[in-house]
Amino acid sequence: MIELQHVSKDFGSTHAICDVSFRVTRGEIIGLLGPNGSGKTTIMRVLTGFFPPTSGCARVAGLDAAEQSLALRRTIGYLPESVVLYPDMRVRRFLEFCAQLRRLPAAGQGQRIDTAIHDCGLREVTNRLIGTLSKGYRQRVGLAQAILHDPEVLILDEPTVGLDPRQIVEIRAFIRALRGRTTVLLSTHILAEVSMTCDRVIIMDRGRIVAEDSADALTHRIEETDRILVRVQGPADAVHALLRNLPGVDEVTGTSGPARAGVCEFVVRSGVGEALRKDVAAAVVRHDWGLLEVRPITLSLEDLFLRLVTGEAPHTTQ
Repeated sequence: MIELQHVSKDFGSTHAICDVSFRVTRGEIIGLLGPNGSGKTTIMRVLTGFFPPTSGCARVAGLDAAEQSLALRRTIGYLPESVVLYPDMRVRRFLEFCAQLRRLPAAGQGQRIDTAIHDCGLREVTNRLIGTLSKGYRQRVGLAQAILHDPEVLILDEPTVGLDPRQIVEIRAFIRALRGRTTVLLSTHILAEVSMTCDRVIIMDRGRIVAEDSADALTHRIEETDRILVRVQGPADAVHALLRNLPGVDEVTGTSGPARAGVCEFVVRSGVGEALRKDVAAAVVRHDWGLLEVRPITLSLEDLFLRLVTGEAPHTTQ
């Protein structure tokens, strides 16, 4: 349903995206994950026909995004990063206007509008002026216009920005419910967005794809357990020696954690994960020291990018 073949987009001397290729099959939910400026929005604007690619080919639902952009826009639903709304229109009237622009059959317009209002949680504000709505509700109105015509392909740029936690959960559930019948490409810089919503994740950095994986595999990489934090009430030198000599331990380093008399804190690097945590707990108890904490250290999004892009070890996250 979505295919990019060696697509690049330049703005003068700025290379926004560089030789990007990927495919999205029918019914998949794919996440574009990356920091601001990584090229996610540019890819979406190429796919929706707003920008022609400098080189390469972008196709959506069999349509060339550059050569058949008008036909393409009738086929897809698009929620841009900054959704443009009419503040002096009421929510339902705005959706009626969008339905007319989409040339939806008059007989079914009311039902489609009611469905979009229900799915996007807009019933409470149906007759409110858009200009009086909160940012979160305006975002929902933008999503409602994107799904109004029941598109085959839905392209969402930061769909949960500005929403409160309850609204985020509702929109994620709505997106997941589209799996199998609507092809969804969404961009985000929030890890939970992709891990809870997407089938596959494409990680962007500086206009290039640096990794492509399933959501489960990405979550596993982010929740990596090869580093654990150990905090013990006991003699620092003896604790360090004990940890260093445990089977499977590759490295033990001290941390700059909060100072407290008689308490030491170390980061232990190992490839054995949960088994090591059990060994650490048992060894500390055998020495009658106080085990205050032993837990895996998770990778932040920044650490993950550091590993993927430069190959460097991440900084300790506590």
